[in-house]
Amino acid sequence: MAYVESRKNLVGSACGIAGLVLTFTGLAGTYWPVVVAGLYGAGALIAPPERPPAPEFPDTSSRLDALRDDFGTLRAYLDEVELPPAASGRLAELTGLLDGLLAPGWVSEALAADPEGVHALSRAVHQDIPESVDTFVRTRWWTRITPGTEPPERHLEQQLTLLHRETEALAAGLREAEARRQQIHTRYLEDRGRNG
Repeated sequence: MAYVESRKNLVGSACGIAGLVLTFTGLAGTYWPVVVAGLYGAGALIAPPERPPAPEFPDTSSRLDALRDDFGTLRAYLDEVELPPAASGRLAELTGLLDGLLAPGWVSEALAADPEGVHALSRAVHQDIPESVDTFVRTRWWTRITPGTEPPERHLEQQLTLLHRETEALAAGLREAEARRQQIHTRYLEDRGRNG
């Protein structure tokens, strides 16, 4: 059935019909079956090959929906973890920024147009933040039994600061893209006003 709908069969059939037209007009003569079959074969040979369909991947907005759900799961985990005040404040700033970027609306629509940004947020939610907090919790336990070592709070605060900077840079990039878009539209309107 796939061959019946294929390009090769359709082009070959069109050429075969042209052979039948030649037969009915008397140009094919007694060799009309050979002419029709030959034209069908030639048409099937010159037809472009079938192109396999391109794979369909989920669009970025569906990835953002899944990321929002995962961020909710991460926040539930973070609410159960006891952190020192400085790290807790830094984490609240970071999660607030992530919450703003992932909130449904025009910001997440702008983010959906930036696959690298979605990847960076996905990495932060799925890997960086949970790893930082979980490593702190495990290291803090060891520090309690072996006092005198470097406090794990410093590393946690530094990691959260770095993640906050990275997320702020992403937000700044989105803001700059929107500002450029606005400037381009202004130039377009100015040019249209001059030419109109």
